[in-house]
Amino acid sequence: MQGKVEICGVATGKLKVLKNEETMALLHRAHAGDRQARDELVSGNLRLVLSVIQKFTGRSDNADDLFQVGCIGLLKAIDNFNTDLDVRFSTYGVPMIVGEIRRYLRDNSALRVSRGLRDTAYRVLQAKEKLMADTQREPTPEELSRFTGIPRREIVAAMDAILEPVSLYEPVYSESGDSVRGIDQLSDTRNTDESWLQRIALTEAIEALSPREKQILSLRYYEGRTQMQVAAEIGISQAQVSRLEKNAINRIKKEL
Repeated sequence: MQGKVEICGVATGKLKVLKNEETMALLHRAHAGDRQARDELVSGNLRLVLSVIQKFTGRSDNADDLFQVGCIGLLKAIDNFNTDLDVRFSTYGVPMIVGEIRRYLRDNSALRVSRGLRDTAYRVLQAKEKLMADTQREPTPEELSRFTGIPRREIVAAMDAILEPVSLYEPVYSESGDSVRGIDQLSDTRNTDESWLQRIALTEAIEALSPREKQILSLRYYEGRTQMQVAAEIGISQAQVSRLEKNAINRIKKEL
């Protein structure tokens, strides 16, 4: 992303990078009403915005749009940053930029979420911004729960609901040109070739049983009846049920 010549008309290769001392000095001036210092802070932290929107590459969203939304988050971070706390500006700014981009993506997502979950998520996001402004760090779900009065599980559910869905074919790790996709990390141990063969063999073995043996196994293992209950239902003794059941299971094992 940073190798791109221009984004929103900004030449990314010529962006200035501020040192922490310069940033803090400009923040004090900006909070005192110095508009020029605020502009210098914005231009000096545009690379921070670029580094954040790189996390959202591979999507259909326009990079220029994400950059502009990220700049809104940067402006909020500049205005709300507490210079009295011993925290680097980037530590506070990155979550603010990410939050603004996620809010934009959520509002423009094709995935529709119920109004109740969406309203809860809005309340949590507003509380999150307030707590971040006070503590200069991202609050935990427990802190958000205490602040909003919303149970923790509802907060987690609401925030999960508004997350942008990610394709299983999206690269999650890359090294030396080799990418690992989400689908590469998933495995289905139930639907393997071996399990399919076992199911086919089991079906054929059961089909070879007599109707009475099938009935007994169905009552015993699908409906959970006892041998006495089965005996009473089909009109034979419990001993006969036990013998027929044992013979049927042995035949199935032999076929398998």
